[in-house]
Amino acid sequence: VQLVESGGGLVQPGGSLRLSCAASGFIFSSYGMSWYRQAPGKVRELVASITSDGGSTNYADSVKGRFTISRDNAKNTVYLQMNSLKPEDTAVYYCRRRPYWGQGTQVIVSS
Repeated sequence: VQLVESGGGLVQPGGSLRLSCAASGFIFSSYGMSWYRQAPGKVRELVASITSDGGSTNYADSVKGRFTISRDNAKNTVYLQMNSLKPEDTAVYYCRRRPYWGQGTQVIVSS
């Protein structure tokens, strides 16, 4: 199993980023996928999750209405669209398919 995140970077408050996680080594359309994040000095937390068919999603209260998780099973990729970013969204964002993790992509929200 391999999970490779991309799309992180530096963005100003109020800006947007789209993270991607390219998956391989398993039947992608059979598994639910999740995004987690870990800020410096804090525990890793669930940001959003999506079922295998994309029919159901779940979000942390802190990102509801700002972030959207989606997936393209034809491309074996899960996305996290992040809008109205805040400094407190600064973290390393990880893609997860239990029990596997990607290497993470850094998101910094700062002016």
